[in-house]
Amino acid sequence: FQCRCCTVLDDVFFPLFFSFSSADIPEIPESISFCKALQVADFSGNPLTRLPESFPELQNLTCLSVNDISLQALPENIGNLYNLASLELRENLLTYLPESLAQLQRLEELDLGNNELYHLPETIGALFNLKDLWLDGNQLAEIPQEVGNLKNLLCLDVSENKLECLPEEINGLTSLTDLLVSQNLLQVLPDGIGKLRKLSILKVDQNKLIQLTDSIGDCESLTELVLTENQLQILPKSIGKLKKLNNLNADRNKLISLPKEIGGCCSLNVFSVRDNRLSRIPSEISQATELHVLDVAGNRLTYLPFSLTTLKLKALWLSDNQSQPLLTFQTDTDPETGEKILTCVLLPQMPSEPGCQDNLPRCGALESLVNEMSDETWNERAVNRVSAIRFLEDEKDEEDNEMRTLLRRATPHPGELKNMKKTVENLRNDMNAAKGLDSNKNEVNNAIDRVTTSV
Repeated sequence: FQCRCCTVLDDVFFPLFFSFSSADIPEIPESISFCKALQVADFSGNPLTRLPESFPELQNLTCLSVNDISLQALPENIGNLYNLASLELRENLLTYLPESLAQLQRLEELDLGNNELYHLPETIGALFNLKDLWLDGNQLAEIPQEVGNLKNLLCLDVSENKLECLPEEINGLTSLTDLLVSQNLLQVLPDGIGKLRKLSILKVDQNKLIQLTDSIGDCESLTELVLTENQLQILPKSIGKLKKLNNLNADRNKLISLPKEIGGCCSLNVFSVRDNRLSRIPSEISQATELHVLDVAGNRLTYLPFSLTTLKLKALWLSDNQSQPLLTFQTDTDPETGEKILTCVLLPQMPSEPGCQDNLPRCGALESLVNEMSDETWNERAVNRVSAIRFLEDEKDEEDNEMRTLLRRATPHPGELKNMKKTVENLRNDMNAAKGLDSNKNEVNNAIDRVTTSV
């Protein structure tokens, strides 16, 4: 035992703080129950599988940490530790919680992350003073409706579970500021979420959301909303009511449009809708005057609204392979509407194929270039851009005509060609080294040579 702080009574030492963290203690002796004054104990990182049955006799204990010790069960009378304010049980092998846990009426922090819990007892709702509850990394398929009784709860983390829905009673968490439900199976959020007026951070990424409830607009304190990797096709108009929203991320969804009300997010600083199906950005986005970072790469935009020139953008991303955060734009006119627009060499967009995105951090555009990958969007556009130059002095048969026809397919913009050539030449050796292509080095080099020659 390593005693950090002791008090003396009749020449007998009563330890108040025991730290056993990573001390290779195989077992805690039953005699620990004699340490009646013990207030803080840390058994984390030891090869333990159980706590002694006498452990709940330490009724002055306020903080208990038993993280990462392969703990398989808690003592059934754990509720006797009625002074406990913090209980950390992260990274163990717990499959259930004893009913007596509900007796820990002074508990403010409960960490059950990364266990094997399949069920949460209804009595969890009796922990009225609980402020932080971590349940991430378990096997939970549902949350009991009694969780709505936790009126003082500030943070609820149920990410990395198997939740298909959240109880409507979640609207009772009126003090909640952080709600983390990432990596679950949620298709919708309960309408009652709009009752969470103090909610500041909401993370619902990597779920199966097909729609976002209109009541989200009532979460008036929301500053961060993460919707990455879902199935959303639209965002509700009510999102424009989020006046404190600072960060909105809806990457990798199926968004086909953005509501013009998005401009109402007057505090929005970072807005990312990368890898969606957007064909236009509403001009009203310029009303979000605090916007500094806008990421619209991997969409289907043909131009940008001219109103963007009124924003003080520090970064505007149109492509995965964009070499600088801001580009030089030209003013143009939309031939269909007569509206003044912005365009550049990267517009109209040509979304990369999803399978190629895994390679982007390593090789970026070069990976696609050398492997001669192309996506459906590019192929369609290439067909439309075919031009034929014919040299005909007189009428000849059709076969002759085809032989004398020069076809130009999908020629990139001159600026693109220049950058592509420079990049290919500078990174030729890096590509060979990164991909380990010693055996077929000549084949890759020949492919690169064909590109640089065409440039």
